[in-house]
Amino acid sequence: MWPDVSEYKKTYPTGLKLADGSTARFFYSGDKSTIDTHFRWMQEYGLDGVFMQRFFGAARSRSKHNVNVFKHAFEAASKYERSIAVMYDLSGLQAKGEDCSALIEDWKYLVDSLGVTNQKGAKTYVHHRGKPLVAIWGVGFPDRSYNIRDIGLQRFVDFLKNDPVYGGCSIMMGVPTFWRDLNADCNPDPFLHELIREIDIVLPWMVQRFSPLLHNDMHRLRDVILDDITWCKANNVDYVPCVTPGFSWHNLSRQSAKLAPKPVNSIPRLGGQFYWDQITTALVSGAEMLYVAMFDEVNEGTAIFKVSDNPPVSDVAKFVGNDGKPSDHYLWLSGEAARMLRKEKPLTFSMPERLDSK
Repeated sequence: MWPDVSEYKKTYPTGLKLADGSTARFFYSGDKSTIDTHFRWMQEYGLDGVFMQRFFGAARSRSKHNVNVFKHAFEAASKYERSIAVMYDLSGLQAKGEDCSALIEDWKYLVDSLGVTNQKGAKTYVHHRGKPLVAIWGVGFPDRSYNIRDIGLQRFVDFLKNDPVYGGCSIMMGVPTFWRDLNADCNPDPFLHELIREIDIVLPWMVQRFSPLLHNDMHRLRDVILDDITWCKANNVDYVPCVTPGFSWHNLSRQSAKLAPKPVNSIPRLGGQFYWDQITTALVSGAEMLYVAMFDEVNEGTAIFKVSDNPPVSDVAKFVGNDGKPSDHYLWLSGEAARMLRKEKPLTFSMPERLDSK
């Protein structure tokens, strides 16, 4: 997808053109004003907050760009009183010679040098059951080169939970959709269940696992969530299902010599109907939290922030439009979902209709 950049203070030209021949422009996440805009939207539309993804490579290198993005995000979270937490993404961790020790040192750095759990101004770091929450994503997926038994995950979990200085944390773990049965998109290793029983929240990654193009797929989603919740209650683990507006990664797939190009708009949004069906299915199934994938990930077509219905026209890249909806449509829907989740308004199975649009 392509972002609606009309509200950004700074934008940058790309090599792509819009339908009228003008140059398509993009934002830069290293600009403080960009991050300020994103958090202002969260406040304006009633989104609770975000998890800041920190990839393994970023945790190891701590480049100036990555450090600045984190600094600006935590400042904006305080300014707009939005919740914020760290999510370590294990993508990039190699099978040989690397483990989670780098994440232990990085958490110390984030606490000591960036003050992530003790921001200046409003203290908005996410706490779960009275403890600061740290997420670890990418555990149990078969397409990863690392073995979860060999990368020090238990040591990292123990550190976050029990270290006398940096511990006392709750932990959320991002796992495959079919983690409970250890099949389909999940490695069959039962060690995953041992890890999950040691943490506080399990987050199954459900992007690409369900589609509006399959008959009664929301019934399948409902059954998965109901059985997940039953397992979690029996094992004293909290549960948060993942919902997403849609998916498309045709352009990314074209960059890989190993993959045939994926179709454009492989999981269509249907103007928000697919997103709303997932939200209502999760809530009526008993979900008490929702994780939305993702806020700004335009390169996989999952973004809920303001996107353009007039994307670039190009032979080298194909973009998904916004089905004629206002650019803020998914921010508005997310805010409606948040209010229904918090029981501030009744749950409606039909997608809400707004009286105004932007």
